Amino acid sequence: MSLTHMNDQGRARMVDVSDKAVTHRIAVAAGSIYMQPETLSLIKEGRVKKGDVLAVAQVAGIMAAKHTPDIIPMCHPLMLTGIDMNFETDDEKHAIHIRASVKTTGQTGVEMEALHAVSAAALTIYDMCKAVDRGMRITDIRVVEKDGGKSGHFIQL
Repeated sequence: MSLTHMNDQGRARMVDVSDKAVTHRIAVAAGSIYMQPETLSLIKEGRVKKGDVLAVAQVAGIMAAKHTPDIIPMCHPLMLTGIDMNFETDDEKHAIHIRASVKTTGQTGVEMEALHAVSAAALTIYDMCKAVDRGMRITDIRVVEKDGGKSGHFIQL
């Protein structure tokens, strides 16, 4: 297996996808942010001074997905056809679990866009709550599903 992002001189390059088939593609990424129980209560009750944490994190995730090639140098600019952010509060673990689903019809996948969306949403939650909880932990950011293209359907359980 060779790295496709390297040219014949061993330097980074953007992969040429012009010969790939245009297909419907989807990627789902997930991650979590763990916090103090009091911090989670503030978020759920809408008492964080900076505003509605999950609403802002949702917009941040969507914006991040749309701007992925501005941050990740070898990502192709893509016409995204759908982005959905979901947040699940977990009282037992004092966490918020984040999922981003990103869709396109194109010649390359949207895994990086989904990962970027989850990362930005988690960082936004941290930013909005850091005044009350500097010990929050962002963890387990990963691709949990990918479909479309020649590599087929991938699901991580």
